[in-house]
Order: sequence, then structure tokens, then C-alpha cells
Amino acid sequence: MQQSRQKKIGIPRAISYYNNYPFYYGFFNTLGFEVILSDKTTTKLINDGCKYVVSDTCLPVKVYVGHVINLLDKGINTIFVPSIQSVAHKINNCTKIRGLPEIIRNVVNRPFKMIEPTLDKTENIGFEDFWFETARQLDITDKDLIKNAIAQGWEMYNNFTKMVKSGIPYSRAIENSINGIFENNPVELVKPLSVVIMAHGYNLFDDRISMKLIQKLEHMGVKSYTGLNVSREDAINSIHALDEIQYWANELDLTGAAAYYMLNKKIDGIIALSAFGCGPDSLMVDEIDYHAKIKGIPMIHLTIDEHTGEAGFITRIEAFVDMLTRKNRKQLQDKYGSKKLITPVKQKEEERVLTNSLA
Repeated sequence: MQQSRQKKIGIPRAISYYNNYPFYYGFFNTLGFEVILSDKTTTKLINDGCKYVVSDTCLPVKVYVGHVINLLDKGINTIFVPSIQSVAHKINNCTKIRGLPEIIRNVVNRPFKMIEPTLDKTENIGFEDFWFETARQLDITDKDLIKNAIAQGWEMYNNFTKMVKSGIPYSRAIENSINGIFENNPVELVKPLSVVIMAHGYNLFDDRISMKLIQKLEHMGVKSYTGLNVSREDAINSIHALDEIQYWANELDLTGAAAYYMLNKKIDGIIALSAFGCGPDSLMVDEIDYHAKIKGIPMIHLTIDEHTGEAGFITRIEAFVDMLTRKNRKQLQDKYGSKKLITPVKQKEEERVLTNSLA
């Protein structure tokens, strides 16, 4: 066991990492592996990934390849590259995510051991099969040890999901979960506006790809909700309430989250964030856009690729937030009348002017 503690396994900080890392960490750590993450996404890392794939490959896959290269440059020769085909019967991932091991094998011509288990519930390859196959590829066959590793993974993952659903910021929830800390009852910050962001975790929580969208919105006085704030059951029920069905594996983060907040929360707008040219995302965004128009909820679709500039990105966000502000002000004026909208500061100023004019 002491010898296995010296083994290292690399996990690319991309795609499935963003929603599943607490489970990955708990599982591999219990098996005796030191988990090594690739560096955070940078422009150089994206460019490194772009060198290995054809130009029309989607941004998340280009980023993933860059993270694999980054791990290899660190000297990590065992890397976890799972193939997540389907997460339920006929609930599929896109072809590129399904085929990640094949993509990496064919474009990265460097020697390393790739751990490539398959999860495919459509073909009855379930969750436990997935993790037992992962252990087998790591030359671990102790069933009790593997089951304990799965249990530890679930414990960390469940603590992570409970924290993000309660409002703990994503990065803090990740750090807390892998350090065995559970934080509850966060302070809820009241913002003048609120939006739901429909996006994959690997697009939204990667600060370089999303250009820190959530933080930018916070600075503008906007509260953001994401798919991590919605339970699986609520997301599925909300999709059905719109007379739609779930088809894609990551749909709960997009249509599920947007549908839930459209139906159950007073949000002011919807922001869709997706990679340029993503077929599944375009279908899901169009679906929510249709329902948003019916309900009169403003929506903006932000597309990103390796060439997206931050200046134009921020300008579009600022314009959308400004439009939401003006829309809210108009609704309040229609409901209460302009006199009700005079702020205490403005009222005091008007009283001072009136007093001076009478003196």
C-alpha cells in the first residue's frame, strides 16, 4: 500500500472534471493515488491543444487536448480519459465527448498510459462497472478496496452538490469537499437583478473560457443561478413541464436549469453560453429561446471559441444587463407610478432645493 501511495494519476482540468472532480478525487485518493491536475486554462494551453486537432473541432475538445499535453509536460504518464457515452438509457453525450479516448489516442503521439473506462447505460455498462474497469486498468482487483473508493467518491461528491445547491460558490465548494469540510447556510447576497446561466460546467466554470462571467455579473449587481443549483429531479420535472424531453447527457445544466428558473423563480433574464458550432447546444438554446419568448423573459446567447475577445464579450453582457435594468424600471413605473420610484437620496435633494427656493 505504501508503494501505491507514490503512484500518480493525472486528470485534465476540462470537460467532466468540472462536475465530477470531487468524486474523482475521493475515488483515486482512496485507491492510493496522488491526483495531479493540469494547470488552469490559459491562452497558451488552448493554442497547444489547437495544434493537434483540425480547426473545426469544438473549443472544449481543443482545451481538453491542451490539458492532456500540459500533464504530459509535467511528467505525468498515467492520465484518466473516460468515455462517457450515456448517463441513462438513450440519454447520450455528443460524439466528441463519447470518443475522447480515441481522439487523444490518434492526435497525441507521445507515450503514456491512458485510463479509459466506458460508461454506457444504454448498453447496460453501469456506474459500478465503470469504476471497476477503471481500477482494473490501474492493476487493482481488490473488490472491497474498490467499493470503499466508490463510497468515498460519493461522499465527497454529495457534499459538493449539497454545498453548491445551497449557494456556496463553486470554487469554494470544490475546495471544501476535497478537504473534508462541509459548509452550510451561506449568506445570500441580494442583487437588483437575477439571471439563470444555461451552460455546461466545462464552459462556465473555466475562468479562461467563460472570461469569469459569473464574477463579471456579480460586479454589475446581478445574481447568477446555474445548473448546479438545481436538483436532478427538479431539472427533469421542469423539462417535462415545458412539454419537452431530455435527450442529451448534459441537458440538465442547460434546458433543465433554464426551465426550472423560468417556471419557479423570478428571474429577470436568461444567459446561454456555448461553444461556437456545438450542435447539441444550438438545439437546446433554440428550445429555451422559444419558451422564453412565450413567457416574455429576455435571453441572450453568447458563443465562444479560441478567438473570442474579452472586450466584445463584456460589451454584450453590459448591454444585456442594461436592457434588463431598463425593463425592470419600466415595469415598476407602470405598476407604482414615477413618484414611488424616487429614492431617499433623491427625495432629500429635492427637499433641499425646495427649502432653498423658499428662503
